[in-house]
Amino acid sequence: MSASDPREALPEHLPALRAFAISLSGDVATADDLVQDTIVKAWTNIEKFQAGTNMRAWLFTILRNTFFSDRRKRKREVADPDGIHASRLAVKPAHDGRLAFNDFRAAFSQLSDEHREVLILAGASGFSYEEVASMTGVAVGTVKSRANRARARLCDLLGLEAGEDPLPDARGSHLSVLTATKVKAV
Repeated sequence: MSASDPREALPEHLPALRAFAISLSGDVATADDLVQDTIVKAWTNIEKFQAGTNMRAWLFTILRNTFFSDRRKRKREVADPDGIHASRLAVKPAHDGRLAFNDFRAAFSQLSDEHREVLILAGASGFSYEEVASMTGVAVGTVKSRANRARARLCDLLGLEAGEDPLPDARGSHLSVLTATKVKAV
């Protein structure tokens, strides 16, 4: 390996790849497998990487394609369709931020794969709409439309009005929201 070998830059992208994989798959173990498959594919196909281009975008594209390929292969496998087992594994959060994040995760998981993907890439990962369009193979307008519809659906699922803060009392007071009943308790 030479000093300019792009494989040397792979480790710096692992945290972002893992976060993206967890967001797509919703499962840490599956995400770790997905990241490992991505790195193996990138390593073995490093000659296809064009020096001077965005390696993170290239890796995210490999990860995304791997995720959707695996999903198509496992289309008929449904391990926990009602989320009963998964809900038993979760620990109830101890404070407002965790409650809000729990609500967010539940709502986020109800979005379509395409909507979750565009929010992760354009929102959480900081890619431009143009980069997301390139990575996903769709038009920029489609990316913008998906992002807008995904945000609107997420607000609807969370019961938020446009522009409403999901943590209404962010000053740190101990206001809890009972997620099952949507009743506020002081």
